[in-house]
Amino acid sequence: MSSQQKILIVGPSWVGDMVMAQALYKLLLRRRPKAELHVLAPAWSKPVLERMPEISRTIEQPLGHGDFGWRARRSLGRRLNAEGYAQAIILPRSFKSALVPYFASIPVRTGFRGEWRYGLVNDMRPFDPEVLDQTVKRFVALGIERAETELPAVDNPSLQVDAQSRGRTLDRFGINTDADTVALMPGAEFGPAKRWPLKYFADLASRLARVGVRVCVLGSAKERELGDAILTSVDRPGARNLCGETSLAEVADLLSAAKVAVTNDSGLMHLAAAVQTYVVALYGSSSPAFTPPLTDTKRVFYLNLECSPCFQRHCPLDHFRCMKEISVDTVCSAVVTALGGPHEDTRSNARREI
Repeated sequence: MSSQQKILIVGPSWVGDMVMAQALYKLLLRRRPKAELHVLAPAWSKPVLERMPEISRTIEQPLGHGDFGWRARRSLGRRLNAEGYAQAIILPRSFKSALVPYFASIPVRTGFRGEWRYGLVNDMRPFDPEVLDQTVKRFVALGIERAETELPAVDNPSLQVDAQSRGRTLDRFGINTDADTVALMPGAEFGPAKRWPLKYFADLASRLARVGVRVCVLGSAKERELGDAILTSVDRPGARNLCGETSLAEVADLLSAAKVAVTNDSGLMHLAAAVQTYVVALYGSSSPAFTPPLTDTKRVFYLNLECSPCFQRHCPLDHFRCMKEISVDTVCSAVVTALGGPHEDTRSNARREI
């Protein structure tokens, strides 16, 4: 393939952003069908990028989030010089994220104005947060021509799901498909202000398990204790806490097998949306106007209080009403509707409302 058709994209550092960036990749290939897209990204993102048919190659970012690593970036950039990229698109707005394309001598380096990147970014785009009022719009804006004044329609992310891979994952964790599964994602890396109260998740899990719905708690190893707390009062073999036991690829497989995902505004919320699981999304300190789940099958809960969104890690007013006032009854009703109505209690064969 001609090097004039090769584009290097410097990817984001968060799971949700990595998923949403697929909207940019779809746009690029719609406009340039012969382009070859390579993504420079953290190692953890490879299972996500491998499920995007738009991506030809994933290049591992050798540094962790927050590491500057001048020498490592220079070394990688010089190695990538041989690829002969025609363009680099730099999604993060940091100074360091623009170094590899610069050291790779890529002739067109597209990115937003920010952190004194003049020279490193030579196709500088203005950053207007009022116009680019969603994360996904910010990604898509870097894929259009400079002279364009309107953003094109945004395609929803859609990760490929391999049936064999999903089957192996379900077998590994002993999960069959004879009962509806609801995935609970109680974590949010940003902070507690984005998390629906654990006792609410626990109440929801208990109600679902009591009527025969399989409950599966998903998250990282850091969220293992959250999952344990949620399932403490759930006395059913079908309830599982898999936080920290799965790879990201396995989480995608498990979500694709679930009928509903109940989730805070988090990276796993976007992953669930991208594998076409029905999403029940709970917003507290953040806003669904800024980072909505990009799917047509969803129910979003956001109270839009006078103090919302504050975008703080902890409630600055110490009342946490934005999450506490989203009731379990309301969320449970949304889950029941998504599942298709009342469920049967497998012990009594009695029809019961959850």
